[in-house]
Amino acid sequence: MPTSAVPRFLRNVLFADAASCLATGALQVLFTAPLAALLNLPGALLAGTGWFLLAYGAAVGFIATRDPLPRALVTLFMAGNLGWAVACVALLAGGWLAPTDWGTAWIVAQAAAVAVLAQLQWMGLRRAREPGWA
Repeated sequence: MPTSAVPRFLRNVLFADAASCLATGALQVLFTAPLAALLNLPGALLAGTGWFLLAYGAAVGFIATRDPLPRALVTLFMAGNLGWAVACVALLAGGWLAPTDWGTAWIVAQAAAVAVLAQLQWMGLRRAREPGWA
């Protein structure tokens, strides 16, 4: 099935997911120390999750170029985004850290962004129940 026949909406959501992960990961890796000071979050947490986001973003971006889109991997990305949102909420609710207001905003923004991406991926998967999926 040609790329144009694959739902463009879902492909665009995957590219947005990849771009947001790559941008956030790059910020956290390149500016670990200043971000750690500004956000009052452990540098190891920022760097570790930053490297993860770079790898995850590259994988999502690569999969977004596949034709057909592999439904199982898109579902895995959706679940991963939901898991990331839950982990962000747990991190704030657990009381293990004492982030600054900026740190809280950083974590809440990530939770909100990935929750929206998961919702959009779910919508795209529901729309794409036609043949042409791996």
